[in-house]
Amino acid sequence: MATTPSTSATTFNTPAPAFSLPATDGRTYTLDDIAGPNGTVIVFICNHCPYVKGVIDRLIADAKVLMAEGIGFAAICCNDARTHPDDSFPKMKEFARQHGFPFPYLHDESQAVAKAYGAVCTPDFFGFDAARKLKYRGRLDEGGRATPAPGARRELVEAMRAIATGRDPADQTPSIGCSIKWKAV
Repeated sequence: MATTPSTSATTFNTPAPAFSLPATDGRTYTLDDIAGPNGTVIVFICNHCPYVKGVIDRLIADAKVLMAEGIGFAAICCNDARTHPDDSFPKMKEFARQHGFPFPYLHDESQAVAKAYGAVCTPDFFGFDAARKLKYRGRLDEGGRATPAPGARRELVEAMRAIATGRDPADQTPSIGCSIKWKAV
């Protein structure tokens, strides 16, 4: 497992790339379907990554908070399922059901969406304002794979709340996780 930081060449204020992807709930979602009136979070995750497994309960809890505040939320898995079968679409369905995802879990089999976003690791968070401009490329919180200390900042929640009120989040610590498992060219 190679640890990879999320930000390499982040360009803020760039528009969210459009997509149309199948989800574990049997529907197909576009960015328009996901986007919320107060902003949107797109997070790249997968089923097998120990970093994702370490944050998944906190990610779901924070997604519920943000969704209740008018912020759209979706997770996307783009890993090559041939080399990582635990990230196959059927396994994604199991993972979403097991954890009770309140948001769409999308499958980017071609990896075109991940490339358009510039995703590099799992989890990799992208926070957009209501105009769908990139404003946040940080982490969920300081806990990483471990439970954060009591009173730790909920960095994604704080950032998206700032974005919803028209402010740019000041502090953005890159997320760290496993590298995206790209298909051989």
